Amino acid sequence: MSRHQQSDSHLNRAHGPEQWLPDEAAETLLVTGIEVLRNEVERIVAAAGGRLRTVQDVSEAAPFWDLAAAVLVGSDILDLPPRRRAPAVLVGLAGEGDSLWHLAAAIGAERVAVLPEAATWLAEYLSRSRSPEAGGLVLGVTGGCGGAGATTAAIWLAQAAARYGARVLLVDGDPWGGGLELALAAEDSDGLRWPDLAGASGSIDPYQLRDSLPEAGGFSFLSWPGNREQPGVDAVSVSGVLDAARRAFELVVLDIGRGREVLRAFAWECDRMVLLAPAQLRAAVATARLLHELPPVETALVLRVKPGAALDEFHIAEAVGLRLHGIMPEVRGVAAATERGRLLESGQQRGVRRFAEALLDLSGGDLG
Repeated sequence: MSRHQQSDSHLNRAHGPEQWLPDEAAETLLVTGIEVLRNEVERIVAAAGGRLRTVQDVSEAAPFWDLAAAVLVGSDILDLPPRRRAPAVLVGLAGEGDSLWHLAAAIGAERVAVLPEAATWLAEYLSRSRSPEAGGLVLGVTGGCGGAGATTAAIWLAQAAARYGARVLLVDGDPWGGGLELALAAEDSDGLRWPDLAGASGSIDPYQLRDSLPEAGGFSFLSWPGNREQPGVDAVSVSGVLDAARRAFELVVLDIGRGREVLRAFAWECDRMVLLAPAQLRAAVATARLLHELPPVETALVLRVKPGAALDEFHIAEAVGLRLHGIMPEVRGVAAATERGRLLESGQQRGVRRFAEALLDLSGGDLG
């Protein structure tokens, strides 16, 4: 199974908080032979009030793998037992660098925790892993090259989902993009922005977060401010905010920038990805390179095809290495609409609505 053909999450899953009691029998499985990692995780699991089983290799782990509430693997584990679910988290130590992210993509790990910095996040994650509450879908949208139209597509997708009655949050995951709120003409809307949440630690109440965010186009949004304030990305804070968002909304649409630090902070929180690219050879090469930085989740390729393109969309998709999922409609004046904050108006057009609904697979769903 390829790294982009794993889980098939759906929007029309059951949502809503349910009363639950922690399952005392549920345990976390840690697979590693690195003593320092084992000691760090033992301390974290104890703080989370959970139970931990530690084994040194995958052969010893196989009988317990699919019964565990969460599976953690250390950076020394390069292979997985056959026919087992992907590990929840790859844990490593500060200083291991890019190798952690490359390994996580290779083995299909859902998250990466760099210890000891991510200790608080990991404790919260393991506490939630014992809860049966499903949470919403996090859908990431990013461009394979600059100017691919990721922000436009993200806004249209959030607008389409809200039209069907879903509780939707649109998140600005591009600190250097100038502020998504400007494209929505919502810079004066009351509510929290990313700087208000900087340094957030511990559990964030999902419903307080939802009630504190501004709205536009029928959905909530969380933006970097459209001003000269210097942005910054704190991956631990981002993870905490998005975990709360997942519990408060049915769909979280992430408009993700392309820098490596930004991709690691935002893209690795996603259940699915949409990757946009112009139907051009250089764009295809850049998109194929970016693909290696994305998490091992289902990824849909969407192309922008201009009349008279030298290569057809299927050759471009083959060059990227993904199956073509759709063509983004060319809307006259969309660049000007972005500048004037009128993208929501263009999202009402019939062709745009069909495109967004097909991409979300909402046409036969029961959201709302």
